[in-house]
Amino acid sequence: MIRKHLGFALNIVALGLFFHGILLTMFSFDMEMQALLSGSSLTSPLIDKELSIIATVEELWNDQRFMVAGLIFAFSVCIPLLKTILMCVAYFVKNLNLAKKILSFVSLIGKWSMADVFVVAIFLAILSTNHADTATTQTFNVFGFQISLEISTQTLSAVGEGFYYFTAYCIVSLLGSQLALSAAKKAYSNNKTQI
Repeated sequence: MIRKHLGFALNIVALGLFFHGILLTMFSFDMEMQALLSGSSLTSPLIDKELSIIATVEELWNDQRFMVAGLIFAFSVCIPLLKTILMCVAYFVKNLNLAKKILSFVSLIGKWSMADVFVVAIFLAILSTNHADTATTQTFNVFGFQISLEISTQTLSAVGEGFYYFTAYCIVSLLGSQLALSAAKKAYSNNKTQI
C-alpha cells in the first residue's frame, strides 16, 4: 500500500516539475558577428533566443514546420499529461483489475514517453555548439593601402532552468510509474490468491 501512495505522490511531484519544464527556458542561444577593419571593431548580435519547449513548438508552428511542432508537442506535452492523468485515475479506481489495466497501458505509452528524453537530447545537441567560432580574413588594396577585414561569428548556448526541471520530471515520473505498477500487480495477485 505504501508503494501505491508513494507512486501517486511522485507522479504529483512529477506533474509540478513537468509544467516548469515545458514553460521555463530550456536553453538560450546567442550568436554574434564581429567585424575588425584595420583595428576598428564592430559587433552585432545575429541571434539572441531563450526557448522553452512550448516556445519552441510555437515558433516551429509559426514557421509552418507543422510536423516537427506536432511531434514535439505530442511526445513532450500530450503523452506525459495523458500518462499522469491515467496514473491519477488508476490511483483512485477501486477495481484492482481495472487499475492494473490502466497502469499496464501507462507502462506501454511510457515507452513513447521516452521521446521526452529524445527532446532533451536534441537540446543537448544544440548546446554542443557552445563557443563555436568562425573567422574569415580578407585583405584589400585600396589606393595602394592594404586594408585588412576580419569577420568572425561566435555562438554561445547555455542550459536553462527548464532543462533541469524537465529532466527531473522524466526521472521522478518514471519512478512513480514503476512504484504504482508494482503496487497494483502485487495487490492484484494478493486479491486473486484470496479468492
